[in-house]
Amino acid sequence: MQRSLKAFGALTRNPTILWRLTEREVASRYRGSLLGWGWTLLNPLLMLAVYTFVFSTVFKARWPDLQEAGPIGFAINLFAGLIVYSLFAECIGKAPTLVLSQPSYVTKVIFPLELLSAVAVGAAAFHACTSLVVLGLFELIAQGSIPLTALWLPVVWLPLLLGCLGLCWLLSALGVYLRDLPQLVNVGLSVLMFLSAIFYPVSALPERWQPVLGLNPLVLVIEETRAVLVSGQGPSPLYLCLGLPLSVVLCELCFRLFQEARRGFADVM
Repeated sequence: MQRSLKAFGALTRNPTILWRLTEREVASRYRGSLLGWGWTLLNPLLMLAVYTFVFSTVFKARWPDLQEAGPIGFAINLFAGLIVYSLFAECIGKAPTLVLSQPSYVTKVIFPLELLSAVAVGAAAFHACTSLVVLGLFELIAQGSIPLTALWLPVVWLPLLLGCLGLCWLLSALGVYLRDLPQLVNVGLSVLMFLSAIFYPVSALPERWQPVLGLNPLVLVIEETRAVLVSGQGPSPLYLCLGLPLSVVLCELCFRLFQEARRGFADVM
Protein backbone atom coordinates (compact mmCIF):
# COMPACT_ATOMS: atom_id res chain seq x y z
CA MET A 1 0.00 0.00 0.00
CA GLN A 2 2.75 2.45 1.00
CA ARG A 3 4.73 1.57 -2.13
CA SER A 4 1.88 2.49 -4.46
CA LEU A 5 0.63 5.45 -2.38
CA LYS A 6 3.80 7.38 -1.70
CA ALA A 7 1.92 10.27 -0.10
CA PHE A 8 0.70 8.19 2.82
CA GLY A 9 4.08 6.56 3.24
CA ALA A 10 5.68 10.00 3.55
CA LEU A 11 3.16 11.07 6.20
CA THR A 12 3.54 7.97 8.35
CA ARG A 13 7.36 8.03 8.18
CA ASN A 14 7.75 10.88 10.68
CA PRO A 15 4.69 10.84 12.97
CA THR A 16 6.47 12.48 15.93
CA ILE A 17 7.74 15.44 13.88
CA LEU A 18 4.29 15.84 12.31
CA TRP A 19 2.58 15.85 15.71
CA ARG A 20 5.05 18.30 17.29
CA LEU A 21 4.91 20.74 14.39
CA THR A 22 1.11 20.66 14.31
CA GLU A 23 1.00 21.25 18.06
CA ARG A 24 3.39 24.22 17.67
CA GLU A 25 1.38 25.63 14.75
CA VAL A 26 -1.87 25.52 16.75
CA ALA A 27 -0.24 27.03 19.85
CA SER A 28 1.52 29.80 17.91
CA ARG A 29 -1.74 31.39 16.75
CA TYR A 30 -2.69 32.71 20.18
CA ARG A 31 0.71 32.76 21.90
CA GLY A 32 1.11 35.89 24.02
CA SER A 33 -2.57 36.87 23.81
CA LEU A 34 -4.55 37.56 26.97
CA LEU A 35 -7.10 34.78 26.51
CA GLY A 36 -4.69 32.29 24.94
CA TRP A 37 -6.45 29.04 24.05
CA GLY A 38 -9.76 30.66 24.95
CA TRP A 39 -9.70 32.28 21.50
CA THR A 40 -10.10 28.88 19.87
CA LEU A 41 -13.68 28.79 21.19
CA LEU A 42 -14.30 32.54 21.34
CA ASN A 43 -13.46 33.10 17.68
CA PRO A 44 -16.10 30.78 16.21
CA LEU A 45 -18.59 31.94 18.84
CA LEU A 46 -18.15 35.58 17.80
CA MET A 47 -18.29 34.62 14.13
CA LEU A 48 -21.55 32.74 14.69
CA ALA A 49 -23.06 35.68 16.58
CA VAL A 50 -22.07 38.28 13.96
CA TYR A 51 -23.25 36.30 10.94
CA THR A 52 -26.49 35.39 12.67
CA PHE A 53 -27.21 39.02 13.50
CA VAL A 54 -26.32 40.38 10.05
CA PHE A 55 -28.12 37.81 7.92
CA SER A 56 -31.11 36.94 10.07
CA THR A 57 -31.82 40.28 11.76
CA VAL A 58 -30.48 42.92 9.36
CA PHE A 59 -31.21 41.17 6.05
CA LYS A 60 -34.17 39.09 7.39
CA ALA A 61 -32.85 36.02 5.60
CA ARG A 62 -34.57 32.65 6.11
CA TRP A 63 -33.39 29.16 5.16
CA PRO A 64 -35.82 27.92 2.47
CA ASP A 65 -36.36 24.44 3.95
CA LEU A 66 -36.49 25.67 7.55
CA GLN A 67 -38.86 28.63 7.46
CA GLU A 68 -40.39 27.64 10.79
CA ALA A 69 -36.97 27.55 12.46
CA GLY A 70 -36.45 31.24 11.62
CA PRO A 71 -33.11 32.88 12.44
CA ILE A 72 -31.89 29.86 14.42
CA GLY A 73 -32.27 27.49 11.49
CA PHE A 74 -30.49 29.98 9.25
CA ALA A 75 -27.66 30.44 11.72
CA ILE A 76 -27.06 26.71 12.15
CA ASN A 77 -26.96 26.04 8.40
CA LEU A 78 -24.82 29.10 7.74
CA PHE A 79 -22.31 28.18 10.42
CA ALA A 80 -22.07 24.55 9.26
CA GLY A 81 -21.16 25.82 5.78
CA LEU A 82 -18.72 28.37 7.14
CA ILE A 83 -16.84 25.74 9.14
CA VAL A 84 -16.16 23.73 5.98
CA TYR A 85 -15.19 26.81 3.98
CA SER A 86 -12.93 28.16 6.76
CA LEU A 87 -11.07 24.85 6.98
CA PHE A 88 -10.52 24.85 3.21
CA ALA A 89 -9.60 28.56 3.06
CA GLU A 90 -7.12 28.31 5.94
CA CYS A 91 -5.26 25.47 4.21
CA ILE A 92 -5.32 26.90 0.69
CA GLY A 93 -4.60 30.48 1.79
CA LYS A 94 -1.37 29.40 3.50
CA ALA A 95 -0.28 26.90 0.87
CA PRO A 96 1.57 29.17 -1.63
CA THR A 97 3.96 30.47 1.06
CA LEU A 98 4.44 27.27 3.07
CA VAL A 99 7.82 26.45 1.54
CA LEU A 100 8.82 30.05 0.82
CA SER A 101 8.41 30.99 4.48
CA GLN A 102 10.84 28.26 5.59
CA PRO A 103 14.02 28.87 3.55
CA SER A 104 16.24 27.28 6.22
CA TYR A 105 14.36 23.99 5.86
CA VAL A 106 15.12 24.04 2.14
CA THR A 107 18.71 25.25 2.00
CA LYS A 108 20.37 24.47 5.33
CA VAL A 109 18.92 21.32 6.86
CA ILE A 110 17.52 18.03 5.66
CA PHE A 111 13.84 18.25 6.45
CA PRO A 112 10.80 16.37 5.14
CA LEU A 113 9.25 19.40 3.39
CA GLU A 114 6.10 17.44 2.56
CA LEU A 115 5.15 17.63 6.26
CA LEU A 116 4.59 21.41 6.04
CA SER A 117 1.34 20.84 4.12
CA ALA A 118 0.21 18.13 6.52
CA VAL A 119 0.87 20.48 9.46
CA ALA A 120 -1.23 23.22 7.82
CA VAL A 121 -4.12 20.79 7.28
CA GLY A 122 -3.81 19.39 10.81
CA ALA A 123 -3.90 22.85 12.40
CA ALA A 124 -6.89 23.90 10.25
CA ALA A 125 -8.71 20.67 11.17
CA PHE A 126 -8.13 21.39 14.87
CA HIS A 127 -9.67 24.85 14.55
CA ALA A 128 -12.59 23.38 12.56
CA CYS A 129 -13.19 20.88 15.38
CA THR A 130 -13.39 23.68 17.96
CA SER A 131 -15.97 25.38 15.72
CA LEU A 132 -17.90 22.10 15.58
CA VAL A 133 -18.02 22.08 19.39
CA VAL A 134 -19.58 25.56 19.30
CA LEU A 135 -22.06 24.45 16.63
CA GLY A 136 -22.99 21.36 18.65
CA LEU A 137 -23.58 23.43 21.80
CA PHE A 138 -25.70 25.87 19.79
CA GLU A 139 -27.79 23.01 18.37
CA LEU A 140 -28.26 21.53 21.85
CA ILE A 141 -29.40 24.87 23.29
CA ALA A 142 -31.59 25.85 20.33
CA GLN A 143 -33.02 22.48 19.31
CA GLY A 144 -32.44 20.26 22.34
CA SER A 145 -30.48 17.59 20.44
CA ILE A 146 -27.83 16.80 17.84
CA PRO A 147 -28.73 14.32 15.06
CA LEU A 148 -27.12 10.90 15.46
CA THR A 149 -26.11 11.16 11.82
CA ALA A 150 -23.40 13.59 12.99
CA LEU A 151 -21.35 10.44 13.61
CA TRP A 152 -20.93 10.27 9.81
CA LEU A 153 -18.97 13.54 9.80
CA PRO A 154 -15.43 12.02 9.89
CA VAL A 155 -16.33 9.96 6.81
CA VAL A 156 -17.84 12.99 5.06
CA TRP A 157 -14.78 15.12 5.81
CA LEU A 158 -12.13 12.57 4.85
CA PRO A 159 -12.26 13.52 1.12
CA LEU A 160 -12.15 17.21 2.14
CA LEU A 161 -9.02 16.73 4.25
CA LEU A 162 -7.27 14.66 1.59
CA GLY A 163 -8.23 17.20 -1.08
CA CYS A 164 -6.88 20.06 1.05
CA LEU A 165 -3.65 18.15 1.63
CA GLY A 166 -3.20 17.48 -2.08
CA LEU A 167 -3.88 21.09 -3.06
CA CYS A 168 -1.51 22.30 -0.33
CA TRP A 169 1.28 20.21 -1.83
CA LEU A 170 0.52 21.49 -5.32
CA LEU A 171 0.21 25.17 -4.38
CA SER A 172 3.19 25.17 -2.03
CA ALA A 173 5.38 23.82 -4.85
CA LEU A 174 4.00 26.28 -7.41
CA GLY A 175 4.36 29.13 -4.93
CA VAL A 176 8.16 28.75 -4.97
CA TYR A 177 8.25 29.45 -8.71
CA LEU A 178 5.23 31.78 -9.12
CA ARG A 179 5.45 34.65 -6.66
CA ASP A 180 2.06 36.08 -7.71
CA LEU A 181 0.31 32.92 -6.61
CA PRO A 182 -0.61 34.09 -3.06
CA GLN A 183 -2.50 37.08 -4.47
CA LEU A 184 -4.29 34.92 -7.04
CA VAL A 185 -5.26 32.38 -4.40
CA ASN A 186 -6.66 35.09 -2.11
CA VAL A 187 -8.82 36.46 -4.92
CA GLY A 188 -9.96 32.94 -5.79
CA LEU A 189 -10.92 32.22 -2.17
CA SER A 190 -12.98 35.42 -1.98
CA VAL A 191 -14.89 34.44 -5.10
CA LEU A 192 -15.28 30.86 -3.89
CA MET A 193 -16.85 32.01 -0.65
CA PHE A 194 -19.92 33.23 -2.55
CA LEU A 195 -19.97 30.31 -5.01
CA SER A 196 -19.88 27.55 -2.41
CA ALA A 197 -23.49 27.67 -1.17
CA ILE A 198 -22.47 28.90 2.28
CA PHE A 199 -25.13 31.59 2.58
CA TYR A 200 -27.83 29.64 0.74
CA PRO A 201 -28.68 26.01 -0.13
CA VAL A 202 -28.12 24.79 -3.68
CA SER A 203 -31.87 24.13 -3.93
CA ALA A 204 -32.50 27.91 -3.64
CA LEU A 205 -30.87 28.51 -7.03
CA PRO A 206 -32.70 28.34 -10.38
CA GLU A 207 -32.66 24.75 -11.65
CA ARG A 208 -30.43 25.54 -14.61
CA TRP A 209 -27.67 26.81 -12.30
CA GLN A 210 -27.77 23.97 -9.75
CA PRO A 211 -25.70 21.47 -11.86
CA VAL A 212 -23.12 24.20 -12.54
CA LEU A 213 -22.66 24.92 -8.84
CA GLY A 214 -22.59 21.19 -8.18
CA LEU A 215 -19.30 21.02 -10.11
CA ASN A 216 -17.66 22.78 -7.17
CA PRO A 217 -16.45 19.95 -4.86
CA LEU A 218 -16.67 22.28 -1.87
CA VAL A 219 -20.42 22.63 -2.44
CA LEU A 220 -20.81 18.85 -2.22
CA VAL A 221 -18.90 18.69 1.08
CA ILE A 222 -20.91 21.59 2.54
CA GLU A 223 -24.23 20.04 1.52
CA GLU A 224 -23.22 16.64 2.92
CA THR A 225 -22.01 18.27 6.15
CA ARG A 226 -25.37 20.03 6.58
CA ALA A 227 -27.18 16.77 5.85
CA VAL A 228 -25.44 14.83 8.63
CA LEU A 229 -25.04 17.66 11.16
CA VAL A 230 -28.31 19.55 10.78
CA SER A 231 -30.92 17.64 8.76
CA GLY A 232 -30.36 14.24 10.36
CA GLN A 233 -29.79 12.54 6.98
CA GLY A 234 -27.08 10.07 6.11
CA PRO A 235 -24.46 10.95 3.48
CA SER A 236 -25.17 10.32 -0.18
CA PRO A 237 -23.97 6.83 -1.31
CA LEU A 238 -22.63 8.40 -4.52
CA TYR A 239 -20.58 10.88 -2.50
CA LEU A 240 -19.17 8.08 -0.35
CA CYS A 241 -18.34 5.88 -3.35
CA LEU A 242 -16.67 8.60 -5.44
CA GLY A 243 -15.41 11.14 -2.92
CA LEU A 244 -12.79 9.04 -1.17
CA PRO A 245 -11.21 7.36 -4.27
CA LEU A 246 -11.03 10.67 -6.16
CA SER A 247 -9.49 12.50 -3.21
CA VAL A 248 -6.89 9.73 -2.76
CA VAL A 249 -5.93 9.99 -6.44
CA LEU A 250 -5.74 13.81 -6.23
CA CYS A 251 -3.63 13.61 -3.08
CA GLU A 252 -1.19 11.11 -4.61
CA LEU A 253 -0.82 13.03 -7.87
CA CYS A 254 -0.18 16.32 -6.08
CA PHE A 255 2.36 14.69 -3.77
CA ARG A 256 4.32 13.29 -6.73
CA LEU A 257 4.27 16.71 -8.43
CA PHE A 258 5.54 18.27 -5.20
CA GLN A 259 8.38 15.77 -5.01
CA GLU A 260 9.38 16.50 -8.60
CA ALA A 261 9.22 20.27 -8.07
CA ARG A 262 11.20 20.26 -4.80
CA ARG A 263 14.39 19.37 -6.68
CA GLY A 264 14.59 22.97 -7.83
CA PHE A 265 13.55 24.69 -4.58
CA ALA A 266 17.09 25.36 -3.33
CA ASP A 267 18.14 26.90 -6.67
CA VAL A 268 15.13 29.23 -6.82
CA MET A 269 15.25 30.30 -3.18
